[in-house]
Amino acid sequence: MDKHIQLSKNAVVAYLKKAPARISKADIIDFITANGIEMVNFMYPAADGRLKTLNFVVNDMAYLETILTLGERVDGSSLFPFISAGSSDLYVVPRFRTAFVDPFAPVPTLTMLCSFFDKDGNPLASAPEQTLDKACTEFTRSTGLVFHAMGELEFYVIADDPGTFPATDQRGYHESAPFAKFNDFRTVCMRAIASTGGQIKYGHSEVGNFTLDGKIYEQNEIEFLPVDARDAADQLVLAKWVIRNLAAREGLDVTFAPKITTGKAGSGLHVHIRLMNTDGTSATATSAGLTDEARRAIAGLMTLAPALTAFGNTNPTSYFRLVPKQEAPTSICWGDRNRSVLVRVPLGWTAQSDMCAYANGLEAATACPDVDPRIKQTFEIRNADGSANVYSLLAGIAVALRHGLEMPADEALRIAADTYVDIDIHHNPEVLARLRSLPTDCAASADCLDECAAIFTERGVFSPEMIKGLAASLRAFDSKEATEARNDSARMLKLVHRHFHCG
Repeated sequence: MDKHIQLSKNAVVAYLKKAPARISKADIIDFITANGIEMVNFMYPAADGRLKTLNFVVNDMAYLETILTLGERVDGSSLFPFISAGSSDLYVVPRFRTAFVDPFAPVPTLTMLCSFFDKDGNPLASAPEQTLDKACTEFTRSTGLVFHAMGELEFYVIADDPGTFPATDQRGYHESAPFAKFNDFRTVCMRAIASTGGQIKYGHSEVGNFTLDGKIYEQNEIEFLPVDARDAADQLVLAKWVIRNLAAREGLDVTFAPKITTGKAGSGLHVHIRLMNTDGTSATATSAGLTDEARRAIAGLMTLAPALTAFGNTNPTSYFRLVPKQEAPTSICWGDRNRSVLVRVPLGWTAQSDMCAYANGLEAATACPDVDPRIKQTFEIRNADGSANVYSLLAGIAVALRHGLEMPADEALRIAADTYVDIDIHHNPEVLARLRSLPTDCAASADCLDECAAIFTERGVFSPEMIKGLAASLRAFDSKEATEARNDSARMLKLVHRHFHCG
C-alpha cells in the first residue's frame, strides 16, 4: 500500500485503499452503498471564502448517479458579487478526490467539495477555486515546476476565564496544560480535520493569550504539510469549517481575525512555499541552501508583494496586525530564520549531522536512508491573515512566483540579492530606509492591485471582473475610521467585532 495513504484518517481513502486523486465516480457509489451512507452534501467556496452547503438524500440509485455526473444548479448572484441576477445560474459539480464522511452530520453523510461551471458547461473563469487551478496550471506550463503550499492556520479560542493556572501574558508559545486551556480542543480539531483529508504537520499553543471582560483568549495554531496548492486551499477552508463547528458544539467561540486588540499578538496565515520538480524531487534547496530557482521565485514575491496584500489582507483589521516589532512584516525583504521579514527561509535540515542517531543511541547513521532532508525546505510569506480567500491568495502567490521565474535570471537574482537582509531590520534604520513598505490600509492595497492588474489577468488566470471586484470591496471600507482606531483600543474593538468571523 502507498505509504501516503496507509495511515489515512479519511474513511473513504481507508476503505478504497486509493490515493484521493485516483477516486472515481464508481468508487464513490461503492463507498455509499457499502457503508450505509444516507445523504450526500455538496460544499463549495463562495466569494467570502466560506463553504456553502447543498444536501441530497440518497434514496434512488439513478438520482445518485445523476447528481454525481451532472451536479446541480445554484444561484451564482447570491455567491459572487460580480454575477448579475439576470444571468446567475451556475452548476456545481463534485470533485470525487475531496470526498469525506461528514463528522458533524446527524446521519451518515458523504461530503464533497465542488467546482463551478457556467451556463455553457465551462469552468467558471472567475470562481476562486478555478482561478487557483489556472494559476497552478500556468505556473507548471511556464516553469516546468509544481507549486506546493502549506498554511499555518492561527486562531484564538475564547471562553469564560476559569481563573486557575493563568498563562503568562503573551508567552503562550507551545505551552502545555494546565496553563494552556484548549490543547484538548485543538487535538480534537486536528483529528476531525484529518478525517476530511487534511494533511496536518502539527498543532500547538501560540504566543497570544490574554483576558478581556471576563473572557480568556488563547491563540492556537494548526500547521499543514506541503501539498499541491489546489489541495492546500481545500484543506484550509475545510479546517476552518471544522474548527468553527467543533467550537459551536463545545460552547466556545473562535476567530481567525487578524487582530483582537492593541498590544496583543495577531493571527496570521503564513503560507509556506515549496517548488517541486515533476519527478517529485525538490527544486527549492540543495545541501548548500536555496536554489537559484527559489531565489528567482522570491524575487517575484518581492516585486508583487504590495499587490498581494489585496488577496491576503482584506479588511481594516488586517492592517492593525501589520505593524513594526510584532513579528508581522511591514517592509518588503526576505531572510533566513528572520521573523521581521516578509519572506522567511526557516531551518531546512541542511546541516551535515545525523541528529536522530545522536539523540537515539540505538539508531544507526543510515536509519532513514529514504528520507531526503531537502524535501523539508520551504520559504514562507508572512503577510496574509485569516481574512483571505485562500484560493485567491494562493492563486496570487502562484502568479508572483511565476513572475519571478519568467524574469531574466540575472535581473531576478539581483532583486533577490538587493532585498535580502540578515538582521532585525527594526534595529537598523539604514537598512529599513532603503526597503519598500507594504500598504498600510485597504485602499492602498487596492491601488497596488490596480497597478499590477495586467500581471494577474495575463493569460486568463484572474478574470478582470474578479480583480475589479476585489479592489472595489477594499475601497468600500472607511479608511478614516480605520486610521482613528489604530491606536484606540475601544474603536479597534468595535471594528474587530464587525470583522470577527471574517474568512
